Amino acid sequence: MCAPGPPEDAPEDILERGRRLFAGDCRFVAAAADAAQLPPAGLPEVAFAGRSNVGKSSLVNALTGRKSLARTSNTPGRTQTLIFFDLGGRLGLVDLPGYGYAKVSRSKSAAWTALTRDFLAGRATLRRLCLLVDARHGLKDSDGALMEVLDRAAVVYQLVLTKIDKLSAPALDRAVAGVEACIARRAAAHPSVIATSARAGDGIPRLRAELAALAEDRTP
Repeated sequence: MCAPGPPEDAPEDILERGRRLFAGDCRFVAAAADAAQLPPAGLPEVAFAGRSNVGKSSLVNALTGRKSLARTSNTPGRTQTLIFFDLGGRLGLVDLPGYGYAKVSRSKSAAWTALTRDFLAGRATLRRLCLLVDARHGLKDSDGALMEVLDRAAVVYQLVLTKIDKLSAPALDRAVAGVEACIARRAAAHPSVIATSARAGDGIPRLRAELAALAEDRTP
């Protein structure tokens, strides 16, 4: 099991390394709707997954300090492909399609699910999946189903709470405690839960620092 990541008051050099990495060049690489369109594996990669409208694109934009690197929308299901970015030639970022949105056709949802699962199980360069959960709603059955897939595939995943600016401090404490209890015995879950707000910037420096450390790991 991995050790907990750097807290918000981590040494300045750790947070600064994360800031510098994510402030650098970040370019679009590819959008894959099927396995044939997946770009070749190369850089260490971090993927972002979660229910539709959980705030994945907003979080990617906040991490990189950009307003429109990843497209955001109030319409669930907007991200319909696996979207790949190259962060300074050091780390790959992958924005996965949202899941759990009933108005997407069953066939399209099945295709997204199959592609995502094949990617997660077979991508040797994938260092971590950030599983985003709306802090107001907690884990849902669809999140649990994805965690089962990740546990079986031995893909390390980390719970990242989003939209915490919409909660009071006591409610946030309960939300964090709730997800920590749910992942306590999961085989591939990282023990550290990060609470974030793309709008207010809470938790963003800490998440940058954790992911920057993964950029230095080139071991398959």
